[in-house]
Amino acid sequence: MDETPRRLTTKPSWLITQLAVHARRLVNDGFTAAGARGYHYRILAALHEFGPASQAQLGRRCRVDRSDIVAAVSALVEEGFVDRSPDPGHGRRNRVTLTENGLRQLRRMDELLDRAQDDLLAPLSAEDRQTLTRLLGQVLAHHEPG
Repeated sequence: MDETPRRLTTKPSWLITQLAVHARRLVNDGFTAAGARGYHYRILAALHEFGPASQAQLGRRCRVDRSDIVAAVSALVEEGFVDRSPDPGHGRRNRVTLTENGLRQLRRMDELLDRAQDDLLAPLSAEDRQTLTRLLGQVLAHHEPG
């Protein structure tokens, strides 16, 4: 950052933006190695944590736009990571369920994401990493809609 104006390097918003670019690259590189995308991880993680869901629920939980959730779920179905079937409780809705292959993929992606986190936060101690994560979560929660 020798060449970057100090008035930028002292602004958390600028630092967060610069770090986000680097973080996105690390995560995308890891996920690409697993033949996956960030959407896939979010969907598999939500299904694992919350159980079967409609595509609309997944879109909301994972913050994936409605226009993208169908394609993402379709890709996961093709890979055998999720099953999509009519929801018996609602005729016009599909129910998406995590498969055993999907759980294995989620675990692979967890490992890749953990490595990306380690690389990203390498200069920080474990305690500093926890503090940073807590503070970022606090700031994000403050700006979350309602």
